[in-house]
Amino acid sequence: MSVGAGVDVDAKAGQQFLQRCLEFLERAVTPFHAVATMVERLRAAGFVALDESQSWQLEPGNKYYVCRNDSSIIAFVYGRENPLEAGLRMVGAHTDSPCLKLKPEPDLHQQGYAQLGVEVYGGVLLKPWFDRDLSLAGRVSFSRPNGELASRLVDFARPVAVVPSLAIHLDRGVNDGRKINPQTEMAPLLGLADEKLDIRHLLKQQLQAQYPDEPVAEVLDFEISCYDCQPPALVGLKQDFIASARLDNLLSCFIGMESLLQADGRHSALLVCNDHEEVGSASACGAQGPMLESFLQRLWPDVQARSQLLHHSVMISADNAHGIHPNYAAKHDGNHGPLLNQGPVIKVNANQRYATNSETSALFKLLASELGVAAQTFVTRADMGCGSTIGPITAAEIGVRTLDVGVPTFAMHSIRELAGSADAYILTQILNGFFARAKV
Repeated sequence: MSVGAGVDVDAKAGQQFLQRCLEFLERAVTPFHAVATMVERLRAAGFVALDESQSWQLEPGNKYYVCRNDSSIIAFVYGRENPLEAGLRMVGAHTDSPCLKLKPEPDLHQQGYAQLGVEVYGGVLLKPWFDRDLSLAGRVSFSRPNGELASRLVDFARPVAVVPSLAIHLDRGVNDGRKINPQTEMAPLLGLADEKLDIRHLLKQQLQAQYPDEPVAEVLDFEISCYDCQPPALVGLKQDFIASARLDNLLSCFIGMESLLQADGRHSALLVCNDHEEVGSASACGAQGPMLESFLQRLWPDVQARSQLLHHSVMISADNAHGIHPNYAAKHDGNHGPLLNQGPVIKVNANQRYATNSETSALFKLLASELGVAAQTFVTRADMGCGSTIGPITAAEIGVRTLDVGVPTFAMHSIRELAGSADAYILTQILNGFFARAKV
């Protein structure tokens, strides 16, 4: 593994980490599938499922997880040290990514072709979605023959759709910055309309193929997304980069999970991965919703004890950062241009679009220096707007010290993004140190 940050990386361990990362990214084609994949890893490591509809009796020394909406998850290591004195070491990320989602009645038939009506979810970079091999995946709700309601995850797992470009001969100005109309130009093509397309019939067939023992009477509703079938890969002459869909922010989910699985159980450690960050986080399972606060309330119902706990705690919000693009360097502040494979990035914004302050930044810099890494810093140009993360939202919701960090990335919000292959591993090692640290 090529590393420019000066840290000594175990090559074998780094390659094994990257292989697990690529496998996770390939399976996590929607937030639902991301959570399901994480649950598999957590259960295999001894984490016990919690049911929000039941009462809880959690014991120090044990490990737990709880899901909401099948698309958000909290995983928790209940440390042997008293959390009211030692605090919680928390990492936050989000499971959703910008994409095209099917409308409730998506069936289209135009000029003899079968197509799908889609909505744009989040801030999608639309141009790269043209001419890609697309598949469909998500959650389907249906009735059984006995009248029971049920839901299952589906994944067509093969190319079933494409959004073809218009030939340049018919649009000579296409390279001159023409705007894309998402209503009229982004409908994926499924095939010839030899007969009327019925998406519910297709979903029922897919359910029966994936779950042959599950009786399906009628598909009632669905949350289905399009995704790129091209698998994740290590690219570059020396495999310097990870190229994949949904790096923002599944890469952080994976990093957080890997570190939590390494936690030794002395101190309490928590990973929260929320859905709906790309559209504002205002949902029952989003960072602006009550999921994390409710979890903490159930563990420490006493207000004074919980306030004491949070005073000693820190949240690291992990979400990809903008690496300085060699073709567009002017889009960055001259003193704050993070480089890929030079280590993770602390994200700062004076207007609280990021939650970092000097104290939380200092903690991360100390953790990085103990590993031999010089943390980078990102600040947007003063004449440009700034994105945000779950960091400020979580800090405001539960009142915990927070900082925003991330792996530097190119092509954020494209159908295929690019990150440094060393940076993800380095951030994992820093979070390992964070979870193990005696005092935060």
